[in-house]
Amino acid sequence: MNSSIASVTVTRLSNKHILLGISGGIAAYKIPELIRSLVKAGAEVRVATSRHALEFVTPLTLQTLSGHPVYSDVFASVNAHATEHISLPEWCDMMLVAPATANVLAKTAAGIADDALTTTICSCVARKPVIVAPAMNDKMWENPAVQQAVATIRAWRNVQVLDPDSGPLACGTSGKGRMPEPAELQEAVEYAFAPQTLCGKRVLVTAGGTQEKIDPVRFISNYSTGKMGFALAQACARRGAEVTLVCGAVTASLHDPFHRIRRINALSAQEMYEACTREWQKADLAVLSAAVADFAPEQTAAEKIKKQPGQTAMSLSLSLTPDIARTLGETKRADQKLVGFALESEHEKENALRKLERKHMDAIVLNSLRDEGAGFGTDTNCVTVFRADGSSLSLPLQSKSVIADGIIDSVI
Repeated sequence: MNSSIASVTVTRLSNKHILLGISGGIAAYKIPELIRSLVKAGAEVRVATSRHALEFVTPLTLQTLSGHPVYSDVFASVNAHATEHISLPEWCDMMLVAPATANVLAKTAAGIADDALTTTICSCVARKPVIVAPAMNDKMWENPAVQQAVATIRAWRNVQVLDPDSGPLACGTSGKGRMPEPAELQEAVEYAFAPQTLCGKRVLVTAGGTQEKIDPVRFISNYSTGKMGFALAQACARRGAEVTLVCGAVTASLHDPFHRIRRINALSAQEMYEACTREWQKADLAVLSAAVADFAPEQTAAEKIKKQPGQTAMSLSLSLTPDIARTLGETKRADQKLVGFALESEHEKENALRKLERKHMDAIVLNSLRDEGAGFGTDTNCVTVFRADGSSLSLPLQSKSVIADGIIDSVI
């Protein structure tokens, strides 16, 4: 084993030019949060709005957060260029329209350009990637004319239209029409810039902890939240993969703006084993980040186990659960890759390397409980990736999303 460890810090959206188009919907109030997040991720953001958008969010707020004047009036004397709707698309790497109202969708589909926002969209869609996030009342979303406009825009080569979310609406009712949350919008932007290194590939990812039932109200489990596994699934989907995500018990949020992730729930180790062995046959890559219980009760009580008078102790008889990683490793084809995880509290490297060899993996990702800010439940992680060819890679403490990119880069 090569003892040298390279250290890599992965960044995302660094120096990317993002043009943000805002139309006059109530969801515009969420856009300042998105601008702040995009800038924090390294992007440079400029904003074009319709006149009605400024009824929901002020130009001063948008300018302060983006660091640039807001383009909202085609004929304003303060515009940096006489034709901002041309210069902004030339400047940007991609455009995000959020929220996109029914009015803006209809104008965009028809090629109507009669204000700062629609002229900018009109000059951008043929030359740069554009993501559109519709937002409106559910009754407006269901209008045949709106649906026809969406279908027209979706057919354009450079444009991707996100589906609106379902939930409470501004009018007080509930239905489909909500703009995706800022985190989901940022995920969609990151899709636009991700290298399509897994396009056409099928990836199996496991996430979360398993629950091994003792009785109907108790189980054996661990502290896993699924955050690392979800980040890995999203990293693979961003790169164009068709992802199957096998989930145990999770509390993390999953962002899948373009519906590339198929989720299978498998609470117990046995259920996860059955799902993984089935899906592995058609996968090109598997990344096993789930915290699967090594032991499960031999018997599950049909009714809640009651404490008896005078009882001072209870014993459980446990048996080994199926070894998912070893089974997949032993059946691995030459065209498949298998990546596992090892969370250790002592002799970390030695234990990880033994697991790598014993389970016929191509790489193993080592977590240590000794590392502050890493491990279960945190938003950050730091790991070392050991490969079967003897090389290794260290990824310092960063967000789990960025760590996931580093892991995928190191194993494909």
